[in-house]
Amino acid sequence: MLKDSENMGDGLLTVREDPRVLPFGKFLRKSKINEIPQLINIIKGDMSIVGPRPLIYNPYKSGVGEKVYKTRPGLTGIGSIMFRDEEHLLSTTKLDKTYFYDNYISPYKGELEMWYQKNLSFITDIKVIFCTAWVIVFSESKLPYKLFKGLPTKPKELQ
Repeated sequence: MLKDSENMGDGLLTVREDPRVLPFGKFLRKSKINEIPQLINIIKGDMSIVGPRPLIYNPYKSGVGEKVYKTRPGLTGIGSIMFRDEEHLLSTTKLDKTYFYDNYISPYKGELEMWYQKNLSFITDIKVIFCTAWVIVFSESKLPYKLFKGLPTKPKELQ
């Protein structure tokens, strides 16, 4: 992104075709190659392969963050899968982007991470890893809804 980008445009929120993201950055983000350096954090033990993604902006409603962040952050997680195209949601909403994020995206991410906490197991992690690779290749796939039973209901504003 451009220097001082958090003080431009939509601040910490990134929308599709955000003018602050340079062309090479668009490729890195779309292909998820930008996540590769986090492998160093996994090797060091600061992160796990699967876990909640640390949020830069407005991390969850009161009480949820404390529970979610008891688990080591991960390279991928249920929130990453279900919000693989968060930029599109932010780009197409008619509501104020910050309001939309605060009132729809962030609470649902919190519910998803709480679901992960309740369903934490080796099998769930294997499914998350598989599903992450799957949705990178097949971005419109509905497989996550079939693979993960009992996911919180997606608000209509996010569909």
